Amino acid sequence: MTASSEGLTIGELESKYFLYRKALKQLLLEGRSTAGIEKTLVWSRLETLHNCLPRQYKAPDQIRYQLQREIQRESTAS
Repeated sequence: MTASSEGLTIGELESKYFLYRKALKQLLLEGRSTAGIEKTLVWSRLETLHNCLPRQYKAPDQIRYQLQREIQRESTAS
């Protein structure tokens, strides 16, 4: 899946990057399975950004891992 096939430009995807991260974090907080998350539009958009600009954007797997650690830190701090 590419940005052009969805009618979005890379610039539009980039401008919504932090929303995609926030949505991914919400999916993790909801306890969604990895397989379920990988089927979402959010995952697809993060994948597209990484594939087009790998030096600027991490792979969705790496982002998921970062967010899981962040969630664990937040839950232990409470």
